[in-house]
Amino acid sequence: MDQDMESKRIAILGSTGSIGTQTLEIVRTNPELRVAALAAGTNVELMEAQIREFHPLTVCMWSEKAAAELALRTADMPVRIVCGMDGLLEIAAMPEADILVTAIVGMIGIRPTIEAIKAHKTIALANKETLVTAGHLIMPLAKECGVSILPVDSEHSAIFQSMQGQPRARVQKILLTASGGPFRRKTRQQLEPMTVEDALKHPNWSMGKKITIDSATLVNKGLEVMEARWLFDVELDQIEVLIHPQSILHSAVEFADGSIMGQMGLPDMKLPIQYALFYPDRKPMGGPRADLCSIAQLTFEKPDMETFEGLSMALKAAEAGGTMPTVFNAANERAVSLFLQKKIRFLQIYELIAGCMSKHRIVNNPSVNEILEAEAQTYDFIKQLTGDAQL
Repeated sequence: MDQDMESKRIAILGSTGSIGTQTLEIVRTNPELRVAALAAGTNVELMEAQIREFHPLTVCMWSEKAAAELALRTADMPVRIVCGMDGLLEIAAMPEADILVTAIVGMIGIRPTIEAIKAHKTIALANKETLVTAGHLIMPLAKECGVSILPVDSEHSAIFQSMQGQPRARVQKILLTASGGPFRRKTRQQLEPMTVEDALKHPNWSMGKKITIDSATLVNKGLEVMEARWLFDVELDQIEVLIHPQSILHSAVEFADGSIMGQMGLPDMKLPIQYALFYPDRKPMGGPRADLCSIAQLTFEKPDMETFEGLSMALKAAEAGGTMPTVFNAANERAVSLFLQKKIRFLQIYELIAGCMSKHRIVNNPSVNEILEAEAQTYDFIKQLTGDAQL
């Protein structure tokens, strides 16, 4: 039997979030996909619905309380309920799954990804923090274990698709596109009064709140540069960020002979998710198609890194290396959370990240424990900073 026709068993970390729910939409229309396990944070109601529809063998809730409530609500179902990091690690290594979709948010995704690689699972990677903070550990381990890491992010999927059949040694430059978010072309003065509601109005993509804010600050693009560096084994100066407001060219690769190959399509996260799940095959997918005549033009411009400091600070963190990318990521995570709670202004996101980076003493080539320590220290420092009456 052709391998592509066999059923693929998937485990999804973060099944109640934006990427997780879209992954399950693909499962609905592709009967050869089977759900072996699901994991989420605290959304018991949606998880119960997912259990009843997809019949996973094991489900993990991050919160012990949520796991206990879910166990009661699904007592009539043959499903094993686990919780916390131990539960995530169990799912990551479970023999009944072939592919692990890492759509969970935060650095809690690092250890399960490592566990899954050691268990020789294919990784469909949607968790940015894993490579941003631990790329120096993840990529060599994946190579050692012969494990494929397939990017789910639209930009990295586009780069991955553009490289198919091409010699990696001939890659000259990666062209990483960004929509520019809701505040494109605004000045620093215009950004000062911007509210949470303003920042969540992304012009092209439907994403979770945290990533949408990251798009508005250009932090998201900075994190993607760090990811691309590890995923495609290139130097930082080989990655060029381009603002492309139409979000049709999802990224491209320039080769040594000057040829540029890219991947285009309408903004739809289901496309890169489905590509990762069925790679190297391409399955039919419903929905509208890109009509180039009605799109009419594609435009590109350089990012304004002075106004949108998220990108310039990310590049500094990447160049510094060691634990600095962890500090950048953790400071941003907490700052965005404070902004979404309306406790700080939009531009204070940058101030908090810069404050944390300036105080950090870098640990080179950090272990997982040292990465998590740097994260905890950053959270503590943000508490000190935001406890200041001036903030």
